[in-house]
Amino acid sequence: MGNFGGKWTLDKLDMVEDYLNTYTTALKNKRFQLIYIDAFAGSGVIDLRSTDEDVSQFLEGSAIRATRVIDRPFDKILLVEKDTRRHAKLKDELREQVHADRKDKIEILNEDANCFLKNLSYDWRTHRGVLFLDPFATEVEWSTIERIASFNALDTWMLFPTMAITRLLPRHRRPDEKHRSILARVFGDTSWMTLYQSSSQLTLFDDFGSQEERDKGTAGLLKIYKKRLHDLYGDRFMTQSATLRNSTNTPLFELIFCVGNPGKKAIKAAKGIASHIVISKSRRY
Repeated sequence: MGNFGGKWTLDKLDMVEDYLNTYTTALKNKRFQLIYIDAFAGSGVIDLRSTDEDVSQFLEGSAIRATRVIDRPFDKILLVEKDTRRHAKLKDELREQVHADRKDKIEILNEDANCFLKNLSYDWRTHRGVLFLDPFATEVEWSTIERIASFNALDTWMLFPTMAITRLLPRHRRPDEKHRSILARVFGDTSWMTLYQSSSQLTLFDDFGSQEERDKGTAGLLKIYKKRLHDLYGDRFMTQSATLRNSTNTPLFELIFCVGNPGKKAIKAAKGIASHIVISKSRRY
């Protein structure tokens, strides 16, 4: 029932948790109501499988970690999980693990993440928060990203599903109609089709012979998505991101950060915190 992951999962959770603690401390004396939203909350626990031994280590997921922010707890925690079994498991885990005085701040919703976020409505003049988009694959729609950006209030950590999207793109022909529809939903346009244009440079669809070459091709795919984010968020988009790889060093996801508040001071502060976290994590391994 739990989500499955590897070392990359721990890296991801640690980075988001570090940001939550630093973010809430930075806003400790502000009058904003602070919100945390986990749009793909899962079951609350993650089965971290060892690659060397047939053993499992169960980790607390992002939803539970958010309830344990130390300095200033969030005023509201919204946990969204579409799958009914994971939703039920999440409720059980929170019932057992969250301190009683914080349970009334938590709302666990059995909804589609895209629908929930598109219909989310708060007075963003008085509310600020952090959003974590941690999809299993290609669930996050570009129209949802546009809606989130329009709030000007939610610092957002999002996972771009590098591996899942790469698998949708055949090397020697364009994707079929079904896959084109998925890509259009993720990218919001046909910008990904530039990968099929002839070029003297290596693209995702060359006949790769090494891991390094495959990574270069994947970087082209990520570059297109990042440009879309930069066009949408402007200075609020942080160029630095964290590549999450599996045990064979293959990129699975890219953890990307965008700032909510468009104020110059807010952008500088948020990107400074997030950049430090990403760089520190990269140096550890």
